[in-house]
Amino acid sequence: MENSIESKLLVGQLSDTDKVAFYKKTYGHVAGGVLAFILFEYLLLQSDAIVNFALSMTQGWRWLVMLGGFMFITNYAEGLALKTQDKNKQYLAYGLYILAEAFIFVPLIYMAIVFTESFDLLNQAAIVTLSLFTGLSAIVLVTKKDFSFLKSALTVGFFIALGLILAGTLFGFNLGLWFSVGMCVLAAGSILYQTSNLVHKYTDSEYIPAALGLFASLMLLFWYVLSIFLSRD
Repeated sequence: MENSIESKLLVGQLSDTDKVAFYKKTYGHVAGGVLAFILFEYLLLQSDAIVNFALSMTQGWRWLVMLGGFMFITNYAEGLALKTQDKNKQYLAYGLYILAEAFIFVPLIYMAIVFTESFDLLNQAAIVTLSLFTGLSAIVLVTKKDFSFLKSALTVGFFIALGLILAGTLFGFNLGLWFSVGMCVLAAGSILYQTSNLVHKYTDSEYIPAALGLFASLMLLFWYVLSIFLSRD
């Protein structure tokens, strides 16, 4: 067992050819996650019962229950993907996380479609999100800068955001446009951090956990970009 662990190399220690292969696998799985998300979202939106239930969960304390359930699944999926070397279990964790993302997105995407009576808003938000994600990832991969120093700031930022969400839900005030802008900045920092982890944290066999982390940051950015677009209309 010790020899098998020692034989694993961090991506930063690989040859350029092996690094490229790892990046292709990782971003290929991120792309696969996006396609799976679209499929899950389409199927969930076909059910009036699921849509009505998801919409009902956005009201008052129910939103906190839904958010808490999503965070639990997120922690479970990320923990499972990192702790096991079994690819089947890693795929199971990734699929479970994608399904959870698709469900929590149901109210937001439903409103975006119903309010605009088209997919234009979704398409615009998706283009902006993917452009930002690509640009931020390129910054890290080209400069090879280690953004691990962002971890503490991101942790504090997410706790502050959770506190504001909790206060807004309990006391009934709208967090507003600037909160969404701030969360976009936080999501951008998360993308820099997760992309940096590709080189400095993960080993050559951990492309599925790496893809899960990137996908989570991508979807966080998409949520708040779409929220900003919705606030304009």
